[in-house]
Amino acid sequence: MAGHSKWANIQHRKGRVDAARGKLWSKLSKAIIIAAKDGGGDPDANFRLRKAVDDAKAVSMPKDNIERAIKRGTGEIEGGILEEIVYEGYGPGGVAVMCETLTDNRNRTGPEMKTLFSKHGGDVGKTGCVAYLFDRKGMFVFPGDCDEESLTMVALENGGEDIEQTDEGKFQVTCPPENYDALSEAFDAAELKPEISEVTRMPQMMVDVDVDSARRVIRLLEAIDEHDDVQNVSTNLNITDEMMSEDES
Repeated sequence: MAGHSKWANIQHRKGRVDAARGKLWSKLSKAIIIAAKDGGGDPDANFRLRKAVDDAKAVSMPKDNIERAIKRGTGEIEGGILEEIVYEGYGPGGVAVMCETLTDNRNRTGPEMKTLFSKHGGDVGKTGCVAYLFDRKGMFVFPGDCDEESLTMVALENGGEDIEQTDEGKFQVTCPPENYDALSEAFDAAELKPEISEVTRMPQMMVDVDVDSARRVIRLLEAIDEHDDVQNVSTNLNITDEMMSEDES
């Protein structure tokens, strides 16, 4: 799924830019809160929390902010209740789009999602309208110069189900979501550091559209991803280098 990996890389690069101006901290705080709420406040015993904390540290989020988010998740500090809500819809050219959100006010987030879709030529659909086009997977993306033999061995011995090289020369490993934690820990133990690691929604098939429609879809995806409540955005658009160069012109 090279197109999916390309979108993940766009999000990853954009996240570094957002972090430089502190925009990412709000999203990371929410991820920490929900992880602590679901699995407890000890990162050593809660892998999802440990990853959220590591992600926050990677963008220089202050220690006090991290600790406050953990305490809010465990209930030691009062705060609004966060809900996990998935919005589904279509972009230009009929491309499927899914966005996962964490919000303390669904009455605010829902209308804002509809406005973003509409502004960029898309529509929010009913629950389930495009979910069937995606499978939930653990995904890891490694640089092309990593130890391929070691990567393959660790992946196959710890629940990985597919390894492929992307158009950019990187290695993408996927696994069932229930194997994600164990595989992550195995990669850590082998000192194999992924550039991207997440549980995401991967399209069963990629969709090709013309360059103009693709450029509009990418702008929709980026606009959605910039929303403070959005944690992850998935699409079945097959993103090519031509589309990216056209979008940047």
